[in-house]
Amino acid sequence: MAGAAAAAAASASRVHYLSDLCCPLGGRAGPKPHVLRHQAEVFLSTGREFVYVYDREGGVLTAVYQFPHQVWHLQLLAARRALYVLCARTGIYCLSLDSRDRAEIQASCEDREDEAHPPPVIHVDPDACVLPDAALCAFTVLDDMLVTLVQGPTQWKMQLFERPCPGEAPRPGGQIGEVELSTCTPPGGVPGKPAAPCFLPVLCCTFPPDSRAPHGHPQGCGCLTLEEALFGLLFGADATLMQSPVILCGLPDGQLCCVVLKALVTCGLAPGDPKVLVKILHHLEEPVVFIGAVRAEPHAEEEQREPLPEENVHSDCLVALGHQGRTLAIKAGWSESGTLVPELREYCLPGPVLCAACGRDGRMYHSTPSNLCVVDLTRRDTPWSPEKADGAIGGLPSMLCPASLNICSVLTLTVSSGASTGGTELLALSSKGRLITCSLDLNSEVPVPPKMTMANAGQKIKELLLDIGDASERVSFLKKAVDQRNKAITSLNEAMNVSCALLSSQEGVRPISCTITTSWSRLELRDMLMATCTLENSSSFSLDQGWTLCIQVLTSSSALDLDGAGSTFTYTIPVDRLGPGSRREVTLPLGPSESGMLDLPVTMSCWLFYSLREVVGGALAPSDSLEVPYLETLPLNLPKQEGVCLPLCKRTVDMLQCLRFPGVSSQQPARAPCVPGPACEPVETFLKTCQTPGSEPAGAASLRAKYLPPSTASIRVSAVLLRTALEGGHSGSHLCSATLQWLLAENAAVTVVRAQKLSSIQGTAPDGTDVNLTVREVSVTDLSPAGPIQAVEIQVESSSLANMCRAHHAIIRRMQTMVTEQAAQGSSPPDLRMQYLHQIHANHQELLREVQTLRDQLCTEDEVRSYSTAQKLLQVYKQLRNPSLVLL
Repeated sequence: MAGAAAAAAASASRVHYLSDLCCPLGGRAGPKPHVLRHQAEVFLSTGREFVYVYDREGGVLTAVYQFPHQVWHLQLLAARRALYVLCARTGIYCLSLDSRDRAEIQASCEDREDEAHPPPVIHVDPDACVLPDAALCAFTVLDDMLVTLVQGPTQWKMQLFERPCPGEAPRPGGQIGEVELSTCTPPGGVPGKPAAPCFLPVLCCTFPPDSRAPHGHPQGCGCLTLEEALFGLLFGADATLMQSPVILCGLPDGQLCCVVLKALVTCGLAPGDPKVLVKILHHLEEPVVFIGAVRAEPHAEEEQREPLPEENVHSDCLVALGHQGRTLAIKAGWSESGTLVPELREYCLPGPVLCAACGRDGRMYHSTPSNLCVVDLTRRDTPWSPEKADGAIGGLPSMLCPASLNICSVLTLTVSSGASTGGTELLALSSKGRLITCSLDLNSEVPVPPKMTMANAGQKIKELLLDIGDASERVSFLKKAVDQRNKAITSLNEAMNVSCALLSSQEGVRPISCTITTSWSRLELRDMLMATCTLENSSSFSLDQGWTLCIQVLTSSSALDLDGAGSTFTYTIPVDRLGPGSRREVTLPLGPSESGMLDLPVTMSCWLFYSLREVVGGALAPSDSLEVPYLETLPLNLPKQEGVCLPLCKRTVDMLQCLRFPGVSSQQPARAPCVPGPACEPVETFLKTCQTPGSEPAGAASLRAKYLPPSTASIRVSAVLLRTALEGGHSGSHLCSATLQWLLAENAAVTVVRAQKLSSIQGTAPDGTDVNLTVREVSVTDLSPAGPIQAVEIQVESSSLANMCRAHHAIIRRMQTMVTEQAAQGSSPPDLRMQYLHQIHANHQELLREVQTLRDQLCTEDEVRSYSTAQKLLQVYKQLRNPSLVLL
């Protein structure tokens, strides 16, 4: 059988390494490499921006061409000594291989004794671009014409040009034909720079047997010659009568279509009618990655001799391969009535297919991630029988049996006939960047091995060791891929458990929590407010690879720039192996800055982020992309956010938490806090230390505190409301002291206030100015007809207007939370005098209108008048900050 013969030949295959390019072979969505052979020269592209020229006779690399972007396709016009290269998002370049520089480079390379010195790198000049077009995805070149395939916004477009020559400038009027093909889905990417497509289309030119077929096209250049019967059945009588070449096109959506070239020329610059020019032959329902042809039924004279290397073989079977292994074979056959009909058969081969090539002996070679296989499309081992219902004379085999050649990780290959042995030689490029040859003897009859000699035994042992090493390497590749995927699945399962545990415990104790505390610390000779975030894992799960603790710090806008937006900083801390019962602390500086400013309040948000790209992407695209090349072709379909975000906590740090109280005797820092700001000059530091005790420093803050009245604000709260809200945590304390303890509950001084039962305290703001808090009981007589209402008045006083406003804002924020909680419990206020409330509301409305008027005057008045206007505005603000209302 054909499979047995191929397997027997595979065991006798000889693999030789020619060169090691030592280069990566493309990214996940990158194009596949290409290899062309013409006489003693080999042209290779690795999927990057380099094209290599290798001399087989000398056994060295003779030149390396570097292009601006990735090389998607290359084709050699040997008769013209011209190399055409498609560069991604740039266009088609044309290089002359007969130039003086090329000859000098080859001569210098022939003088080298070994490959210790790398070949010279030739940077391709931008003037070599003969057809600039960023949307070009494929091309094929003939003797006098160039066919391109362009990806438009919604459709593929085939264009025909006069063939440009090396050194020619791009000709705007060189297009002689155009037709639109089927619809397409454009790849994603940023606007103006689309992403590289996952699969590139395939173009192939077929010729009738009696036409002037192109001469000198090397193997792998996509030019085929079909027998007259098959050519006429596929493309019609018009193409046969005109002796016109036909362009076969395999698209990423699976369509296999054709366009008659001479019919496309007649349409001129106007786009042709797709219904007339384009014929859809088949649909593979998966991306087409290869189109070729074989001689499935050799003639009697061809069986007696081996075709010459440059001789055009008339193929009688057209083959197309899909990415997942679906194979289409088309051959001319006879129907029961005796007429010629096209015979189509679909096969399923192992996939995904990395590359493929057709030989002259009716065999097709295709590479998968784990093996290089050969299939026989001839019926030589199955003679025709009239009783068989599955075919006629010369029909296709009913099934294909791939035979392994025990070679893995082949990314591109070309097939040629061995000149000396008469067998088949494969020229391939491996995923390691190695150029290799494999000599095969695929005769159907296995010859009897001669008597083993010492030299033959050494060669046999060497070949067996190579086969063992290749199989071991393939096993290690697959084992590493399986281990990475198992690790990713385990991590995803753990992440799912953590997510469910956090999302199901929105109320109450959370299995994974994060708490934020603030404290003052000495850092770089300055007092800094530090925030400590403690991540605690109380669950039974572990946070391993892929988890990140994200902390966002949002500062408020500056008091001097009310219209400006606050700044945002986000810190990401990788969580490395946080097991059950473990905790992790992260300390961040909040300020003040070097200028001494700390814009309060500061909002801190903490959440856990699980990166799907880090975990799943690492499994689908291993760190060493050369080891598992087939994983690079798989699209990485991840959500747009690329991860899972789980919020943990949110806290606002305001002025009441940042106050320091150096005057309280039991606080640990006995010295007064340093005023934050830039580092003092040595002379200034010396003068400060020489001041006599009791003297005052002459500074702007001290002058403001000495000569300007302090800014004050107050708020009144019902004593009943406060007792109800504070009865749980502050029982047994005086109401004023309990209120002050509640306000400073998140400050380190709360223990001193509780121990000394203080109702007033003097603190220091982050910039060094004083902030006084006073809590006292008052009686409001004009609000309720039932009599005076007992209330608690909280007063804030500071020489800094900005710090007073920040402290006032912090108190109001706490009051709003308290009132909202009490209202949810159904508490009702006492009877009130509505007329009195209306009068207070009207007074406040009048004050607000006066504020707007004064602010408008500040924008139009000069500096002298604006001073008095500003004084009036401050007085109005003072009245607004001391209302006559009471929170009930």
